[in-house]
Amino acid sequence: MGTFDDILAHGESLIENEDALNFEFIPKIIPHREKEQRDIASAINPLFAKRTGRNLFIHGSPGVGKTVAAKHVLRELEEKTDEIKTIYVNCWQKNTSFKIAVDICEQIGFRFVQNKNTTELFKVISKILNESSAVFVFDEIDKVDDTDFLYHLLEEIYKKTMILITNYKSWLDELDERVRSRLTPQLIEFKQYNAKETASILKSRSLIAFREGVWSDEAFNLVVKKAGELRDIRSGLFLLKESVYFAEEKAKRKIEVEDVEKAFSKLDDFTIKNSEDLSDETKFIYSIIKEHSGKKIGDLFEIYKEKGGESSYKTFQRKIKKLSENKFISTKKQMGEGGNTTIVEKKLTEF
Repeated sequence: MGTFDDILAHGESLIENEDALNFEFIPKIIPHREKEQRDIASAINPLFAKRTGRNLFIHGSPGVGKTVAAKHVLRELEEKTDEIKTIYVNCWQKNTSFKIAVDICEQIGFRFVQNKNTTELFKVISKILNESSAVFVFDEIDKVDDTDFLYHLLEEIYKKTMILITNYKSWLDELDERVRSRLTPQLIEFKQYNAKETASILKSRSLIAFREGVWSDEAFNLVVKKAGELRDIRSGLFLLKESVYFAEEKAKRKIEVEDVEKAFSKLDDFTIKNSEDLSDETKFIYSIIKEHSGKKIGDLFEIYKEKGGESSYKTFQRKIKKLSENKFISTKKQMGEGGNTTIVEKKLTEF
């Protein structure tokens, strides 16, 4: 073996398909979610007979494949027929009925949204979609500020399946009764992957993403073990990507345990989303946290109010919780003279 055989050439990479390491990547086969995908397809199936479908409420912890499974079914549906329209909305980004209406209009090809209010836009949507049928997927439904759009669609679209996705089963209990009574969804729980399933998923992604033989068994097994402990496939994908970056920095042809251990050090900085995906209000709160990291949540709320924030303390707490769950910030309980309080700190980087 020559001196340079273990060193990457200039411009050479250990990665063949980096997309496979992204959360949003939809593989041809979604392992360990076959039953859930069949349940989604079954709810949609009546639309093929020009009848209305069933509505679904999909819930489960972060990183268990809810979004990927739903998008996979939508992709198969699009390949099978043009008669059923598919609408996917990320409610983290589109969090009001008006924004959702504009997004749906764009997806169905209606561009003349200027000077139209929410009600007018939904009349346009219903007129277009009632010529056929539609499947709506509202991902991260718990992020919406209002649910008027659900009422509009439930009342005005004749043949449809509505799929709501969230981490929180309790969100359905808080839904307005007038909407919940019309929705009457079937509940589908996505349970956490076990250790064997986690290893299988990360292995299948790595086969797509990396050149053959670039992972040592010990290094890959270390990633699998950590992802299993965290119970989040997304963390495993993050570690796969970061480990290869560390290996490539040293121009190595194989990813080893030391590279994975370095990647572990970045887990505390790992966020599930980019801050540009936040709503304007949440961005505002996030900017305050970044400027005043390490303060008590009550003190941050006072700063928020001084800067013109209009949400209640309860809403402020909920948005802090969502930022923490999506790993933009970290929170920790602290005992004080007045009892327990929460300390809020920013993360160092975004992923």
